[in-house]
Amino acid sequence: MILNYPMNYPKLPEFTRTWEVLNEFARLKFEVGVDKDKIEAYLNEAEHTINSLIDTLKELPADPGFTLKEPDQLDKIRALRPFGNRKLWKEFHSDKYMERLTGSLFGRFAGCTLGAPVECWSVEDMSEWAAYIGDKFPPVDYWSSIKNPNFKRYAVSECYKYTKIGLDGVPVDDDLTYTILGLLIMEDYGPEFTTENIGAAWLKYLPYACSAERITLKNLKAGIPSTKSAEVDNPYVQWIGADIRSDPWGYFAPGLPEKAAELAYRDAYISHRRNGIYGEMYFSAVIAAAFETDNTIDALKIGLAEIPGECLLSQDIRWALDAGKDIGNYLEARKAVEERFGKMSGWHTNLNACLTIFGLMIGGDDVTRVIGETVAMGYDNDCTAATAGSIIGAVRGLAGIPEHWYKDYKNKILTYIIGHPEFKIDDVINRFAVQAEQVFKLSC
Repeated sequence: MILNYPMNYPKLPEFTRTWEVLNEFARLKFEVGVDKDKIEAYLNEAEHTINSLIDTLKELPADPGFTLKEPDQLDKIRALRPFGNRKLWKEFHSDKYMERLTGSLFGRFAGCTLGAPVECWSVEDMSEWAAYIGDKFPPVDYWSSIKNPNFKRYAVSECYKYTKIGLDGVPVDDDLTYTILGLLIMEDYGPEFTTENIGAAWLKYLPYACSAERITLKNLKAGIPSTKSAEVDNPYVQWIGADIRSDPWGYFAPGLPEKAAELAYRDAYISHRRNGIYGEMYFSAVIAAAFETDNTIDALKIGLAEIPGECLLSQDIRWALDAGKDIGNYLEARKAVEERFGKMSGWHTNLNACLTIFGLMIGGDDVTRVIGETVAMGYDNDCTAATAGSIIGAVRGLAGIPEHWYKDYKNKILTYIIGHPEFKIDDVINRFAVQAEQVFKLSC
């Protein structure tokens, strides 16, 4: 089977509506005297039928062609890579590293914080909200106000804390928490850490997780090995969860995209497969390359050398790099992605990778435009803007980040990591530098 574009997924039933109707008829019949046990028997039968169908779907064999061109093993992935420049730095440039790391982290913080309170909003809802509160759209600064201001995201930061007037440090988000978690993993286990070490770290540091990571954490707690924890009851193995964990591995391997992708592979394998793995490998390599390149497009192209040349993600990235030449704003980017990917999940790696690329191409050297346009595209826009901000921040360095994006960070990052609710930004930067020099020495 060959997948053609636009992606024409099978017609997916509106099961949410179906279950709602089923439940309401069950209530209705109970209210008019139908025997409770009889109603529960029908509902149990319906649930059993659905679970049986899920099990049947899980057992359907993949097309052999996809298995060959989209392997999960690192050696097989490397065998399918195109030619590329895999070592851009021959020596560690400390001053350059610190400038670009700071820019990359601040770009990531800014993109994530801007996108977090409107995560997965529609373009229309964001535009209407901006008009209602008098903000520019696409945004050029943090939102001046946001809905549900007292709601705590991840039980830590109120939505108010993500706004221009409420910002008091870098507020919590999973995209940023995983960046810090990568640092803790490297410090705990060293550059030769394994996927098993990743599992141990998750059990030690993560109180909860989402989508593929939620399933993985559940499996780890049930005693399933780290090398198998992605494979049990996990339909999210190609979602963006591994992609958002890309950054620390790029930070640890500046100018060494191949090494960054290798580190990312060990992390991604715990929760993802196929294009889910490739997404983390790709963006880690891009970020590593961005410490040396003078533009984001070169970094985006260099990253392609670290994933299979004919996997779906590679095809989609090449399409985005080509189509992006004619895309001028967030609306055109959103339309292009909708037309190509059809009913693909809005949390899928591939769709969001293309939006990240479009944001970088539209924004060019302008950090504000990069993250503002990316957020405005919607879908998983705190993730895409965080990654885009990290890449452009690494290219431009701290000097290229407008001050209004970071002036209220107050040297602190909030997380939900067990035992580590707050980190100092300058300390995190210095700790990344220590680990990066160690990785570099072992790799060169």
